[in-house]
Amino acid sequence: MRTKDAGGGMTAALGTLLVATGAVLLLIAAWGVIVLPDALARQHAATKAGTLALALVCVGAMLVVRDAAWTWRLLLILVFLLATLPVASHLLARAAVREAGLDQEVDAAPAAVQGGDAPRRH
Repeated sequence: MRTKDAGGGMTAALGTLLVATGAVLLLIAAWGVIVLPDALARQHAATKAGTLALALVCVGAMLVVRDAAWTWRLLLILVFLLATLPVASHLLARAAVREAGLDQEVDAAPAAVQGGDAPRRH
């Protein structure tokens, strides 16, 4: 006979798995920040893997806690992270380009055109 909260154990187990996966991914991202050779590679590891890891931890915590108040808080944290980390990544990349003295090369590079309609050179 099933109890009223029979699915709670499975949800908690999935939440724990997500939190653990996020924690391992966060450790890998931190290792990448230490080991990778240049600033752009380090910022890529910090922002891409870090964002996914923190998202997994937040979603896993939502499944483990199963409380409406905490779910809203974790959703707000997740939205804040997804809104700010790409901007921070972009600013770090620009700072690395400026620090390396590559401003002129970046400004002279042709702009990317969507849809394959790149201008032809004659």
